[in-house]
Amino acid sequence: MGVPRFDELMNPTLDALRRLGGSASIAELEEAVAKIMDLSEEDLSEIHRETKTKFSYNLAWTRTYLKRYGLLENSSRGIWALTTEGARTKSVDPREVQRKVKALQPKPSDKAEAKVEQDIEAESGWKEQLIETMQELPPDGFERLCQRLLRESGFTQVEVTGRSGDSGIDGKGVVKIGGLLSFHVIFQCKRYRETVSSSAVRDFRGAMVGRADKGLLMTTGTFTRDARAEAQRDGAPPIDLIEGEELAEMLKSLSLGVEVTTAEVVKIKEDWFSGLYTSVDG
Repeated sequence: MGVPRFDELMNPTLDALRRLGGSASIAELEEAVAKIMDLSEEDLSEIHRETKTKFSYNLAWTRTYLKRYGLLENSSRGIWALTTEGARTKSVDPREVQRKVKALQPKPSDKAEAKVEQDIEAESGWKEQLIETMQELPPDGFERLCQRLLRESGFTQVEVTGRSGDSGIDGKGVVKIGGLLSFHVIFQCKRYRETVSSSAVRDFRGAMVGRADKGLLMTTGTFTRDARAEAQRDGAPPIDLIEGEELAEMLKSLSLGVEVTTAEVVKIKEDWFSGLYTSVDG
């Protein structure tokens, strides 16, 4: 069917969030919408920009329109959720959504389109720049970045072993849950611009079996739907997947190579000045 337009994704997005309990990460939302619309792997892999697929880009427009329409909200950690009104709304007329969102901005209407574009850039522009920065790192530099990221996330005994050509394993570490249970984890770092296929997940699992409790596969690219299914296949050791946008969010939350600044807002208190017009002498 090809990649759906952003307006065609509006009702599937609302449906997906309801099925996911009212909230979801971007990755969870993309996967749920793709299943609802029965999109092919080819549809999901079509590239819009170097770091983003056309499907992801269109869905970003969808989220922004539905947010400005009052049906969605998002947290600083990249979680999208239905508002109270969104939870009550079973479906929308995409044309009405576009009309109302554009009416929120002064004429001409292209200013509204520009504002939506700015909102999307605010959400994903910095991520694309950060992903590109990671993709330009040398292989061992990206491995060291992943090592630092895991250490900052609570892993201990994190070692990079990739230079030894250890069957596709780039490193290992230990994570302790609740101060009681420890799990040995091996990880692989793929500094990709393209998608990671299911065969890469199977190869990594083959290397990890019998050597660790958990596997972690990190990439600056994205994972195909088949790769995600393979990572959680019944009867096989599960593998956690982290793709480019998730890496970017983690670096931001940990302030690693990312600085978040807040603009100063100055508000004039007109009523304060009005008191100066009255003489204190009566």
